[in-house]
Amino acid sequence: MNKDFSKYQKIINEFSGQVLNSDFEARFNAVTKKIPKTERFLLKMELKRLAAPCSRLIDLRGHVDGECKTFEHEDRIHFLDNLASLAFTEAFSRYGGYTLGVYEATMNTENNFRVIYHKEKSKVNKTPSEDTTKILEKSQYPAQFCSFGPYHNRVEERMNFVISIQVTIDKEPEFECSTLDLSVNGCKFRVNSLKPFSIGQQISLRFSGLEEQFQLSADSDFIYEVKNVTVLDNMQLVGVKRINQEKSGTDAFTQYLVSFIQGNKRRYKINLDNTISALQARSFEQYVLPKSNELPIFIEKNANILTPKYALTCNNNQGIYQYWQDEKHYSTLYCLITPERIVRLRKLALSGKSLLVFSFIHKSQGKSYFYTADEIQLAEDPEFMPQFLGFAASKEHFSVTQLNLLDIVSNRAESNFTLSNSITKQNEYLNAPIPEEIKSLLDKTPYIVVVSDVTQDESVQAYQSLSFEGINTVKLKRFGHKRLSKPFSVDEVGINYRNQRQELRFTYKAPASIEIDQVISQGTSINFSTSGLKIELDKATTLVAGDIVYLGFPKLQKITSSFDLTGLPYEVMRVNRAKTMVNLRVFVEKHQHIGRKFFKALIDKNRDKLTSDEYVQSSPGLAKALRNIYSGSSNTLSLIVQTSGSRYKSEIIAGGDSDGKLMSAMKQLSDRSSYYNLYPIFGHAEIMTSLTAKLKKMPHTETASSKVLYIAINTSFDTVDKSVTIKLSSELDNEELKQKFIHQALKNGKFFCVMMKLSRTAEPDMSHLNPELSYISSYAIHRGKQIEQDIWSVAGIAQVFDITKEVLFNYRLTRSA
Repeated sequence: MNKDFSKYQKIINEFSGQVLNSDFEARFNAVTKKIPKTERFLLKMELKRLAAPCSRLIDLRGHVDGECKTFEHEDRIHFLDNLASLAFTEAFSRYGGYTLGVYEATMNTENNFRVIYHKEKSKVNKTPSEDTTKILEKSQYPAQFCSFGPYHNRVEERMNFVISIQVTIDKEPEFECSTLDLSVNGCKFRVNSLKPFSIGQQISLRFSGLEEQFQLSADSDFIYEVKNVTVLDNMQLVGVKRINQEKSGTDAFTQYLVSFIQGNKRRYKINLDNTISALQARSFEQYVLPKSNELPIFIEKNANILTPKYALTCNNNQGIYQYWQDEKHYSTLYCLITPERIVRLRKLALSGKSLLVFSFIHKSQGKSYFYTADEIQLAEDPEFMPQFLGFAASKEHFSVTQLNLLDIVSNRAESNFTLSNSITKQNEYLNAPIPEEIKSLLDKTPYIVVVSDVTQDESVQAYQSLSFEGINTVKLKRFGHKRLSKPFSVDEVGINYRNQRQELRFTYKAPASIEIDQVISQGTSINFSTSGLKIELDKATTLVAGDIVYLGFPKLQKITSSFDLTGLPYEVMRVNRAKTMVNLRVFVEKHQHIGRKFFKALIDKNRDKLTSDEYVQSSPGLAKALRNIYSGSSNTLSLIVQTSGSRYKSEIIAGGDSDGKLMSAMKQLSDRSSYYNLYPIFGHAEIMTSLTAKLKKMPHTETASSKVLYIAINTSFDTVDKSVTIKLSSELDNEELKQKFIHQALKNGKFFCVMMKLSRTAEPDMSHLNPELSYISSYAIHRGKQIEQDIWSVAGIAQVFDITKEVLFNYRLTRSA
């Protein structure tokens, strides 16, 4: 019924389960005599509807803010949290049976996400002051962790099916229990007491519940091996796999199960837990990786020499990648990741530690010279350390980099779809194994070095305050890196799930001029397409994304008289960190654009001579394999920001690993098991407000917006709001305040400093997600729609970098200076 009966809820509660009573009509008429006749009739129909028997199964996993457990009732297995279990039991006692009223009461508990969403939408009359007070009082920001891989595929489909079975452990007396799901060669069953099960143990099962459908003989006890055991309170969930089958699986019972599951899986539904969790993680992965703010470098081993080989790049980490390039755009990552530094990183990785590297670029006679020193090198000469840092920080191209080394786990390269044995021939390529060529390349790639830029203005100012008067130039030169006689090659591999480029780009160098507000800058084109181009400027520019500039191509003008190649309007799309590389797109003021017509004609006439400018890929499939390995290995926290009505929420922490001091601290602050409390990040009143305002205006092409948070956790307090103190870097606007905050935090408990980088997400590539989404929807259409809605609700990614090590390094250095 679509009518809202909320105003008659008291009457509905009073007459719940009494529709069939003999005195129902008389009592109902007496209570509703003042209600209009039409309303009274509709209300009676509603009571009868709620009293109608119901056979629906309830599965609230992923739909409520609570932990769901199995709830057995009248031979039905539901999945309910504690609140829903209470609602079910209370409604059942009122209605005297499982009716639609019981079903709806269970589906509409206060912690149901759908109910929460509708309540948020209805809060239109709430005053801002009330909202602000509620935000300030809130001390729990619960979030669950979502791991990127591995995604476990099932060899066979499992059907949710409850039947009685007889179980025999060793030579003990058999006992009866019931299955939860069933496949041709395995099942999961529930035992309502604790039995001596162990992994690898062989047990005997007899499917007594199938005796009516299948003729079980005296020797129809089948041997199964215990594969997993889960204990919930005093209940055990045991997963088993059949062994000692007849050859080729042709025994009568196997054939019966194949036929039985195939004929009933639409009725009893397939167990989709692994597919649902894989799809949710895969969708978040597709949002997070293209917005990565760290640069993963894959290290190759050749003749016992370790050198950088592949760099996974995207829009957000291009600044780091381009910083480590010389004046000719050749990679200088060999200066940052030296063989000696890799040895130090391997030792630090054993205890989960990172390495800080301080660098600057000296430019002379049009050439770039790189200087780097890590914290271990500097610690060897305490007197020279402040001089080097003071001198380096005084340079224009000063950077502080944090390096983390990760071991490569080669089996992470594969990320199979979880479609069991139902995958069609047309889609078999989706689960194709990695080619041998890729495996041989990965065998020579033992490590990933993750490069994070942790440079922040406050730290740079502190380093600049250090005196470098009378610096020893001989010692300084030791940290300089020699220029190589041959260019150093690092393959740039794009983190792409689909190619965002609408047109092919071609490499072509030609002089170009950029004019804005009568100021002309000279440069050279790097590549072009019909709708845009990239230009490297001779000097740093003040251009920003969104500026409209006018281009001229003097050399190209000499080879054509058909096109006027002066004053061509283009829009600035992106400017690199050094302010020397500009990406441009045609800006159409009227109906035509001369630049577009010219470059189209140039491409059409010289297609065979032009070189396409695409990401380097040494071998097909390499990019996917490297991307999968990195996503399953990364330790960086990524907060998924989703729309919730007109607001934003963040309740998912996505990443490859949940280890780390900050994650442990947030877990201890949570009042719920298996959840993390994001209060140390969102507990500051300004964070969510500024995040919301920024996200609403930010285009997905814009680079990440940063904020630095100082966090103190005093473990002597019981309440979260008193235990945790959060300050923005802008609030600690001088060195004295910052030093005092850090000192007090270390004295009273724990100190963290994090850099949060917020990015707007683009649309997902549904072609990459559709195989699993379609599989789920074919058995649970409502669940499929809910998951698809969740996928499209993602609006932003907030990556959280723990920069505590650099801040404490700076703190101790400046205190002793």
